[in-house]
Amino acid sequence: MKQYQDFLKHILKEGSDKPDRTNTGITSTFGYQMRFNLNQGFPLLTTKKVHLKSIIHELLWFVRGDTNLKYLADNKVRIWNEWPYKKFTQSEDYNNETMKEYVELVRTDEAFAKKHGDLGPVYGKQWRDFSGYDQLANVISEIKKNPNSRRLIVSAWNPPQLKDMALPPCHLLFQFYVKDNKLSLQLYQRSADAFLGVPFNIASYSLLLMMVAEVCHLEPYEFVHTIGDAHIYSNHLEQVNLQLSREPRKLPIMKIKHHDNIEDYVYEDFELVDYNPYPLIKGKVAV
Repeated sequence: MKQYQDFLKHILKEGSDKPDRTNTGITSTFGYQMRFNLNQGFPLLTTKKVHLKSIIHELLWFVRGDTNLKYLADNKVRIWNEWPYKKFTQSEDYNNETMKEYVELVRTDEAFAKKHGDLGPVYGKQWRDFSGYDQLANVISEIKKNPNSRRLIVSAWNPPQLKDMALPPCHLLFQFYVKDNKLSLQLYQRSADAFLGVPFNIASYSLLLMMVAEVCHLEPYEFVHTIGDAHIYSNHLEQVNLQLSREPRKLPIMKIKHHDNIEDYVYEDFELVDYNPYPLIKGKVAV
């Protein structure tokens, strides 16, 4: 995906070194946009292997309005572990459990998961229950009834509840657009970890676009990714340069099953075809 490679190059060329909340240090720019035509293939990075299983399960977790780590732990998805584990280590119940031991407790002990596995009112809660309003169901209904609406919006940014979230939403607002029986989606992301997070965000929202298009009997067309603070963490610079040394390969194809209800989707409904990435490049998440 040349768009993503150009994004990394832009940050390295135009970015400034800044301190950040995690005390890791970043190279940061403000304001960037990428566009992905889904007719040209599914936008999953080929310059490094991306863990699609985690992306699908996380998206299904959002769609169902779930906010507890247990579903992700049951499916061996690790991308949210650091935040609730950090909170657990500060609780009176902490007894020097390792991250691995903590995740196993979430997976096997229902009472423990209920007490120490919840992430607060994060994405899924806001999508499905924004102060009692099911945004996702209503926007799908509106796409079907009034596809020319300019109000086809879902927001995860709920200011009074930010303090209760494990992490305030980074990808915080998305809007649908219908033209010529084709459905597009634009995401606004306030903060973007260019190396670790953005590849997941691109694939996740492209997949959401495909799911909503299926439910609404439309053709998925374009994913537009608009970013506020775009940054590369200082401990990812070596990995970014390695990735930029690799020539992007042909994009894979994503096949998904048709459902009339978005809540009916399960992991087995997705099939990725002809994915031929370069090897995985590891990087540590900043918490």
